[in-house]
Amino acid sequence: MTAAASRPPSFCADCTLRLQPGFKPLTAEELACVQAFRTGQQAVRAGQTVVPEHRAIDRLYTVFSGWAFRYKTLADGRRQILNFLLPGDFVGLQGEFAQAATYGVEALTALHLCVFPPQGLWDLYYQQPRLGYAITWLSATQERLQDEILLTVGRRNAAERIAMLLIHLWRRAERVGLADADGSVPFPLTQQHIADALGLSLVHTNKTLRRLERLGLHRLHGGRLSLLDPEALERIADYHTQPMRPAPLI
Repeated sequence: MTAAASRPPSFCADCTLRLQPGFKPLTAEELACVQAFRTGQQAVRAGQTVVPEHRAIDRLYTVFSGWAFRYKTLADGRRQILNFLLPGDFVGLQGEFAQAATYGVEALTALHLCVFPPQGLWDLYYQQPRLGYAITWLSATQERLQDEILLTVGRRNAAERIAMLLIHLWRRAERVGLADADGSVPFPLTQQHIADALGLSLVHTNKTLRRLERLGLHRLHGGRLSLLDPEALERIADYHTQPMRPAPLI
């Protein structure tokens, strides 16, 4: 993707992300409502904070291009990555129900965001109830994802956790059009990110990744992930994939 193509277009109707089959089409009226709701766009460098932890959230975002992650930290600096954010994900809604963000968001790669004001949510719900339902659907999907993450960290062993993460992120990246002709997808995570997401030590993460790769189940090379035997990874993770439903794109 070129630098120009990675930036959101001025008009929502020209959004190339909406052409991906992983997203539901909107009517012209709904697109006009989203356009009126949007106040601009924001570019963020890799490693830069998007939402500061424990600070009031004064913006909502849709990821247009790039990867980010939500996280929480303890007083001594230990970090738990809660989930990874890919193009199409809606960010910041939880801040509407708390005085301050209960998490932080950091850019994993260079990031381009569409920006929305929180106070515009009520108008969107009132004017376009179907879009309001779409936002509710996105929140419910995040809740389902958090259930799976809790199961992974709480009950799966190291090999099961990593197999689950590889399958899950590959499917999400493929759904939003990030897969190349060879089936590989971008994978900008370091082993430290994987460890922080799965509650593993860095040493254990490294050993488990190498063991799964030696078994011929996946390949990580040049910042890209290929699943060589997804069925075997599913069996290891005890994770039975189902077709991913098209998601609304705000």
